[in-house]
Amino acid sequence: MQTPTQLTSPMPYPEVCAGEPNIKYAKAMLDNIGGSNSEMSAVALHFYNQLVTSHETEISKVFRDICITEMQHLRIFGMLALQLGENPRFWTYTGQNLVYWTPGYINYPLELSNLLELSIESEREAIQKYEQQARWIADPNVIANIKRILVDERRHVQELTQLYEKYSRR
Repeated sequence: MQTPTQLTSPMPYPEVCAGEPNIKYAKAMLDNIGGSNSEMSAVALHFYNQLVTSHETEISKVFRDICITEMQHLRIFGMLALQLGENPRFWTYTGQNLVYWTPGYINYPLELSNLLELSIESEREAIQKYEQQARWIADPNVIANIKRILVDERRHVQELTQLYEKYSRR
């Protein structure tokens, strides 16, 4: 079992066990995996941010820890997509077409305050998306996993906001 980072809630993740196949829910999980606002986008963004902030050890460590947590979320959504009836590739539906995830979804700022602002906004957009999904999905296990992931995402916003307040004044 993976050791949680300081930016992962100590609350355990629920078992990943969707009730029954449901293509509508599976498509939502695919979007959580490979859409523009997805866990793959979060992993890529925070990995990049970790690299370009390596001169600021505190910030770089936060991005590394968030990246690790987002990879756990990516795994959960991938398992749910598979259980719900979809191939968990890094893609999403646009209408009836499958569109692969692309690194073009990511903004690559170098200026620290812009980098932190974009990271905060990305986390807030994920929160909004997952809250909406938790309202219309009826599978209790899928909802439980989304709600658990929301705990981490909110924690990320809090930590990134604190960093923004501390470092943007420089």
